[in-house]
Amino acid sequence: MLQSMTGFGNASLDSEFGKISLDIKSLNSKTLDLNCNLNPIFRNIENDIRGVLSKSLKRGKVDLKINFKISEKNFSSQLNHEVIRAYIKDLKKITPANDLELLKIAVKLPDSVSNKTTVLNKKLHDKINSLVKIALKELVGFRIQEGNSLKKDLLSNIKSIQDMLKKIEKLAPERIKSVKEKIKKNFFDLKKEIDFNRFEQELIYYLEKIDINEELVRLKNHLIFFKKTVNEKQIEKGKKLIFISQEIGREINTIGSKSNYLLMQKIVVEMKNELEKMKEQLLNVL
Repeated sequence: MLQSMTGFGNASLDSEFGKISLDIKSLNSKTLDLNCNLNPIFRNIENDIRGVLSKSLKRGKVDLKINFKISEKNFSSQLNHEVIRAYIKDLKKITPANDLELLKIAVKLPDSVSNKTTVLNKKLHDKINSLVKIALKELVGFRIQEGNSLKKDLLSNIKSIQDMLKKIEKLAPERIKSVKEKIKKNFFDLKKEIDFNRFEQELIYYLEKIDINEELVRLKNHLIFFKKTVNEKQIEKGKKLIFISQEIGREINTIGSKSNYLLMQKIVVEMKNELEKMKEQLLNVL
């Protein structure tokens, strides 16, 4: 099973404490990058929330936002008279405005109004944890759905490369024959005396240097290993698949550099295109 790192989940609740709404979204990232945007009264449970998210999400750029509109019975405000008078006194030194205008300015300044909210109790704590789990379940479901789509695309890419590999294997004997004829023609065009024994030795040596049988075997094994890894039950395997894709690319590049045969080089270019599509998709695999 594959999981994407892209997902979204939300949950909301009207409680006796007030209206609570919670959003979690994630994007691809090399590590777990967790950002919590919380109302100050939830700061004492932030570590608990982070622990739950870290355990489930493993990797990705994750943003959590909790909006809390507190009910009136749990909220009260009080003017700080002495602070406001001090602000007005200082403001009179720099502006000729009347007291009413200065009061409007003063009440907006820091510490002019004290807000008193209920202390976060266990009951509200449990409600927040419940909402986190609901939103998290929705996000993971989104990741799995996206992962299934990624799996389908990746296996299609692998199948295309495997089909092209078979074409290269069929071209291999024709390639050797073409290379031999091309070299012989170039030597004969020189119209000079040639030591045919030495020529045959050098030709064999050259053909050994451009032999691609080992690369074809390794590439075939890497493709099989990639498919096997995709179908493993392990959830977190994006980094492993990226490594295998790099090995696939290394073998494809070597085949291309050794081929010295136009038809084969065209197939190698098509292989590289499929591999680039895979690499782009793998950036989003958990």
